[in-house]
This record gives sequence, C-alpha cells and structure tokens, in this order.
Amino acid sequence: MPKRGRRIPEVLSEEEQKKLLGIFNERYPTALRNKTMIRLMLKAGLRLAETLNLKWSNINFPAAKLSVVEGKGRKDRNLWLGEKTLNQLGKWRERQQKILTEKNLRNESNLVFTTLTGNQLNEANVRKMVYRYAKKASIQEEVEKKYRDEEGNELEETYLQKKVSPHVLRHTFATELYRMTNDLRKVQKTLGHSSIQTTMIYTHLVDEELENDMKKLDEKY
Repeated sequence: MPKRGRRIPEVLSEEEQKKLLGIFNERYPTALRNKTMIRLMLKAGLRLAETLNLKWSNINFPAAKLSVVEGKGRKDRNLWLGEKTLNQLGKWRERQQKILTEKNLRNESNLVFTTLTGNQLNEANVRKMVYRYAKKASIQEEVEKKYRDEEGNELEETYLQKKVSPHVLRHTFATELYRMTNDLRKVQKTLGHSSIQTTMIYTHLVDEELENDMKKLDEKY
C-alpha cells in the first residue's frame, strides 16, 4: 500500500486537457514547441527531465516508438506513441530545423526540445510555461477566500484552485492509463517506477472517483 498520509495527486479532466491543448497558436514556433512538449507529457507520461533530455535519435517514427534512456544502471524503457502525437512531433521537428537553418545554427545536442537558438531548455522556465498556459486556459484560477481570525478580524487569502505542473501532466497520463487497462504493472512499466508501491497511488485516485460516482448515483432517486 502507498505510504500513510501520501497525498493523492492532482489530475486534469478530459475537458481540461482539451482546453490546455487548444490554447496554443501554432503559427508561433515557441507555441508549437510548447504544445508538443505538453502533449508528449500528457500522452507518454514523461518526467520533465526526461522530456528535456529527449533526443531525436530516441524517437523511431516508422515504429511509433520512443525510448527513454534511464542511465545509472537502470533499464531503458520503450513507449509507444499515437498518430496525433507523432504528427505533432513531426511538425515541431520540421519547424525547429527550418528556424535553426535560417539562423545558420545547428542542433548539436540533437535534443527534441530546444530554444530557438538550439540550446537546452531550463526546467524552471518550463514549469512556469505550463503554469502560465494552464492559467490562460482557465484551468487554474486565483480564488479569493475570506475568513476571520481568532480575534474576529476579517482576512482575505488568494490561492490557486488547481495548480498545474509537468508532474500533474504525468499523473494525468498515469491515471488515464490505469482507468483504461486496470493493470498496475503496465502503468509501473510505462512510468519507469522501480517499485509497484509507488504506482499504487493511482488505485486510490480511481477508487476515490468511484466513491463519488456511486454516491451521486444513489442521490438520483
């Protein structure tokens, strides 16, 4: 079982995922790159570091397969990509090559996701990017909460209703995969978890959803 007190992860609904992926204007190269990055995390469950270290040589387009190089003696893992995600990656690869060629630059590192000058992206900046686009898509909103302290003074607190991060995108993928397969081992293998105990948090999330659905069903009549 997951460790006691472990927080059940936040995930995006199907509608929220559509809103997030629909917010990008692909005419702009950074928007195309960012949409591709977010889609890959949502549809392949990559960690942020894995996404930023991914190389074009790790993607086999004809086989629709992506290889995550684990390092440190851990086994590499293979993931399979759907047609929409492959097409998105292909569009970004073409645009990336075009931009760098026009600037007489080369993608020396062969990284999938780079700046428009071919440099590696910064993790902190990507987190901010995900946060910013989620807010723009109205997935996370600032909510004001008024309350009184022990002395009766009225106070106001501003907080985010749902804080979206690269890790939330990975959690969303894992939850959807578990819902679809009901197979923890598949989820464990896809996520690259060394222990099945880590993966079991997703059973709790689905159980919580089931509890809510059954209670709603009981309220019908």
